[in-house]
Amino acid sequence: MAEVKFDTTLRDSQGTAVQPISPADFDMDAYADYEASLLEKNKAFTEADSGLLVYRRVRADGVFYDKCRDYKESLALQLGALKASMAYKADVANFLEPWYGIGYIASCFGASYGWNEGQAPHVTAAFKSAKEILDADYVPIAQTAEGKYILEMVEYFMDQTKGKIPVSFCDLQSPLNMLTYLLPMNDLFMEVYDSPEELKQAAELVSGLLIDFLKQQQEMIGDALARPGHGFASSRAFRGVGLSDDASIMLQAEDYEDLFVDCDVRIGQQFGGMVYHSCGVWEKKIEMVKNISNIWMADGAFTIETDPSPNNPAVFGEAFAGSGIILNARAVGNPENSFAALRQLWKPNQKLIAVTYCKTPAEQEQLYNMLHQLEA
Repeated sequence: MAEVKFDTTLRDSQGTAVQPISPADFDMDAYADYEASLLEKNKAFTEADSGLLVYRRVRADGVFYDKCRDYKESLALQLGALKASMAYKADVANFLEPWYGIGYIASCFGASYGWNEGQAPHVTAAFKSAKEILDADYVPIAQTAEGKYILEMVEYFMDQTKGKIPVSFCDLQSPLNMLTYLLPMNDLFMEVYDSPEELKQAAELVSGLLIDFLKQQQEMIGDALARPGHGFASSRAFRGVGLSDDASIMLQAEDYEDLFVDCDVRIGQQFGGMVYHSCGVWEKKIEMVKNISNIWMADGAFTIETDPSPNNPAVFGEAFAGSGIILNARAVGNPENSFAALRQLWKPNQKLIAVTYCKTPAEQEQLYNMLHQLEA
């Protein structure tokens, strides 16, 4: 048997090739009925002390890369993904996402997106210290070119779908992650020790800018809002705001708690709770994450085909059992390999969403049944 490993030839290990569908050719009512059939199950899961849901995320190839430059193309690809997702046995419906890069906070301070062929947009950090950020002129995200584009994208998605299809926020970065688009990482780490108070103030500044921008999106999306968004299983019946916090694993927990947790909590308070994501292995940060006062869900990768450094499912299964915190567990692979990891996460008092990426509907149904037999 061939060794199972992370496939470095793939642009997106969680991506799925789909055929784009124009809004005019997409059956909105059929998808709305499909989503509605799952909402009661989603709601019951949020209210229960334990439980297991299965979610087959269908990420259209290119949407999280250069295809975001044209929101009409992005929507067509995402509608193709929604149609494809209906063939896979799951408990949570897929959703639309107005994704336009992750560095939009830099535009508040005068930076612009750069584009390399076939890649997602990038920004260059313009500052050398937290004080420079605090002393700089800035404008709200919605007044920048990138912010305006995101809001136009939200408006287009809502106009084309008439609120019948779930739509999430744009991709959200934690205050710490946002600062890495303003300060080079090595300078930011030095500021943790040289200028912690100013760094905390900078984190508070970008948090406020993000909250204002999210409130605008929330008003536009209305009842169609699927939360927590992006890489998390998301539903109109769920709550919270998903923050990507990859840089958090590179700081001591004590430093992160002193400088950034209050900002995470502040954002979460506005939108029903904080939801944590980090790529790679964040086992040493489990207790830190569990201690965030309004934490509602946490995400991780648990198979080698998902991430070249997957988390240890046995450690996470024990750590989160009985906590009431939902584990959003991503597992790319065939039914056998995915189940081997996910079964270690399941405990009778666990709240688990198994995010699967089986290639075929038949494999997905096999894994779906295997996972729900764990509850028996």
